Order: sequence, then C-alpha cells, then structure tokens
Amino acid sequence: MTDRLRAVIADDQALVRTGFRMILTANGIEVAAEAANGDEAVAAVRRTRPDVVLMDIRMPQMDGLEATRRILAGGSEDTRVLILTTYDLDHYVYAALAAGASGFLLKDVSPEHLVAAVRLVRSGDALLAPTITRRLVERFARRDEAKPTLHRDLHQLTPRELDVLRLLATGLSNAELAGQLTLSVATVKTHVASILSKLDLRDRVQAVVVAYETGLISPGGTG
Repeated sequence: MTDRLRAVIADDQALVRTGFRMILTANGIEVAAEAANGDEAVAAVRRTRPDVVLMDIRMPQMDGLEATRRILAGGSEDTRVLILTTYDLDHYVYAALAAGASGFLLKDVSPEHLVAAVRLVRSGDALLAPTITRRLVERFARRDEAKPTLHRDLHQLTPRELDVLRLLATGLSNAELAGQLTLSVATVKTHVASILSKLDLRDRVQAVVVAYETGLISPGGTG
C-alpha cells in the first residue's frame, strides 16, 4: 500500500500517547487523533476513519473493550483495532479479540515492534505471534451456548478448510500450516482467505476464536 497509513491512539495516559505519536510519526504513520477515554476514541474514529486504532483497555468513562465493540459494530469495516495491555495475559484481552480486535501489544513494546504491528494489522493480517493468540484463547475461552460471540456455521467449509482452521487455531503460521498439510504457502493463504470470507470474519484472530467457540478445537486439544 502506498497511501499514507493513519492511526488513532486511545490511552488515558498522556505520556503514553505522546510516546506512541512520536514513534509512529517518525516512521511515516499519520496520527489522525488522540483519545483519553473510550467515548473520545469512538468519536475520533467516526470523525477521522483511521486505518488502525491503538486501544488501551483500562480507561475512564468507557473502557477500551466497549469502545472496540462500538467501533467495530458501527460501520467502521476498514478500521482495525490493536489492543494495548500492560500484561500479556490480561483477562480482558480475549474478550477484546472476540469483539473484533485484530490483536494486542504490550505497552512496553519496542518502537520497531510497534510500527511493524500497526503496518501488519493494517494489511489485513493479525498479531505478530500466533502462539500468543492460542495461549490467550486456551486460557480464557469458555464455551457459552447462550452467548456465541462469533458463532458461525462451519458446514460452509470444505474438509480441507476445516483442517486449515484446526491447525490455524493452534497458533501455526502460514508456513507451518503449509508444512503440516504438504501444501504451498500460496495455497494455504487461499484457504485462509476462503475461510474468512465464508465465515464473514475480519482476520485470522477471529478465526481462532470461532474455532474454540464452536468446539472445533478445545483448549489444550486439537479438536
């Protein structure tokens, strides 16, 4: 993509916002707006239509989780949300991923990692470490038939696509999937794209959540 990447930074700590702004701006990423709470974040996204939102979870008035839900349910189809958290196993993170966030970063992330993550999420991918997704889901996923957050009908998928989804949910990268299934990486990418399209999902993070919530794979198992 050659057009300028635009971001919104939502964090109740001014120092954090300033630091992230400096890092992003120095790397050619435009900061369209800043927000100190969830209400401001939702308003900023609706006003500026950024590519990526860096969203803190714990903020006053409205937390980042509710702000993420409102942003992604409010017609911002092209906006990706990247959750910021202090702890790598913050119990809110799984709920944020289920709400549609495309991944998460620790607040002590290096400048290089931050920039790479923002660009990666904007490109339509998700998370820099798939194994972290698996660890989060395995720890916090709880099947609740009354609240199937991302329930989808898996009967739409072909047997091969189900195989890909099972392995994807264990945290394997496309290259690792290709090795396991004796396929080319390009073919794996095609299968992943088909899965996302058929199940109406934003990215592979949501695919992981669906795999657990539908029972295709269980925490600690392979389905």
